[in-house]
Amino acid sequence: MQPIDRVIRKMECVAAVGSIALILCGVTFVPLAQAADSNLAPAAPHAQPNPAPPGVPPASLGISFVDGSATTVMVEREGKKYLVDLASHNIKEVDEAPADPQTAQETTESPAKKIQALTQEKRAEAEKQNIYDAGDDYIFSLPTGRRLDRHGLYINFNHRFAFGPAFNGKALGHTLGGLDNFSISSFGIRYGVTQDFSVGIYRSPSIIGRPIQLMAAYNFVDEHDGHPLNGAVRFSVDGENDFSRNFTANIEGIFSRSLGNKAQLYAVPTLSFQNRRLVPPQNALADPVPGLPGVNTFSVGFGGAFDIRPTVAIVAEVIPTFVGGREMDIHRPAYSIGIQKRLWRHAFTFGFTTTPGTTVNQRAGTRASLLNDPTADQPSGLFIGFDLTRQSY
Repeated sequence: MQPIDRVIRKMECVAAVGSIALILCGVTFVPLAQAADSNLAPAAPHAQPNPAPPGVPPASLGISFVDGSATTVMVEREGKKYLVDLASHNIKEVDEAPADPQTAQETTESPAKKIQALTQEKRAEAEKQNIYDAGDDYIFSLPTGRRLDRHGLYINFNHRFAFGPAFNGKALGHTLGGLDNFSISSFGIRYGVTQDFSVGIYRSPSIIGRPIQLMAAYNFVDEHDGHPLNGAVRFSVDGENDFSRNFTANIEGIFSRSLGNKAQLYAVPTLSFQNRRLVPPQNALADPVPGLPGVNTFSVGFGGAFDIRPTVAIVAEVIPTFVGGREMDIHRPAYSIGIQKRLWRHAFTFGFTTTPGTTVNQRAGTRASLLNDPTADQPSGLFIGFDLTRQSY
């Protein structure tokens, strides 16, 4: 019985292939029983299509085989494609695939790959224009003022180990240069409402007065648009004790100029109204932050970023206070130096500084005020700090 079954299956396959050929030639099947009921005569011999000669490529007949299937083939006729099931004799029209390979690739490309391609394209364009592309929102404590992507969400973590110097003291190896000490860890989020307008919120911990900072920024000129420099203005309000007292209003301008595509210089003049000096930590972190008299201050921060590798830069900054420094207990300008690594939408900056504060009103203060020690802001008082930035969208 098995040989008879094989013969029957081969005859069915031959009949199915013949059906496809008839479809291509425009011939319609009519069963014999239906032909008898309709009094139809059999077709004339000359109406039968000539079978394709052996060796004819299937593509010349509009036929293509489906990978992984022994019972279905693809038939193309009059610009449309049909999937023919030889076993069930079913014919189904299929949608046309995108003709443009680039379009097809875009439809299957993940959003992460699209964003990565856009980021690489942006950096390539900046290099082509001979413009420096800042990799972080901060030089170290000073802002870079870089223009955010429209609807981009940016997250910033800043850590300062201000209670133990990195180069002065006992058992520095055991304490990892001060990393074992208590960290002043701050956290913030920025959002690009448009390409030029952004908003942000930022908070520092209780050990430094638990301030919350609300900020709005506008980039009014940018080198990518053909201007000779970058310029932004920011307005922010800082409130200590979780934005409940000791409010300080700040207006700052952020200006930068590229030195080719390998370096950038920064100047950040800042005017603060009713600023407060840094105070030593309270006995209990839950205690209310003491109320302090406000002082109007004016400072100008200067900084620079210099690439030593395509994605590695040396950063440095200094923030002298020209008005109100004595009242703020600032004996020497705050300064920082570090190394920054950029990786796609991430940046990591590691360095040494004398300023424990990272909000606008606190960044010009030094650890001398925080520790109530006038000598703590000397070069021997430099301590470790690092920043982390990520563009999450």
